[in-house]
Amino acid sequence: QVQLVESGGGLVQSGGSLRLSCAVSGSAIGGTTISWYRQGPGKPRELVAVATATGTINYVAPVKGRFTISRDNAKNVVYLQMNSLKPEDTAVYYCNIIPLQNWGQGTQVTVSS
Repeated sequence: QVQLVESGGGLVQSGGSLRLSCAVSGSAIGGTTISWYRQGPGKPRELVAVATATGTINYVAPVKGRFTISRDNAKNVVYLQMNSLKPEDTAVYYCNIIPLQNWGQGTQVTVSS
């Protein structure tokens, strides 16, 4: 059974940075698509960033140029580097792989203005 454990969230001022981590167990991430999602207050969960096993990376427009998705296949960890954070980035952030697995607990990111 695949388990996803997100960490690295916190409270940060607008313009600050955070690096989220997602430890994956039960499946090797080296040959799979990885992704980050977020769910803001009162909003549905949305895809933020995705990276295929062959290196194709896409971001949703609001985070393009500020967020970077990456992976460490040896450690089986997925990362999301978030820079120039804005209050609208406030959300619970989740990672997942393809095929989609049961969601982890997520990690809360709160950006104050």
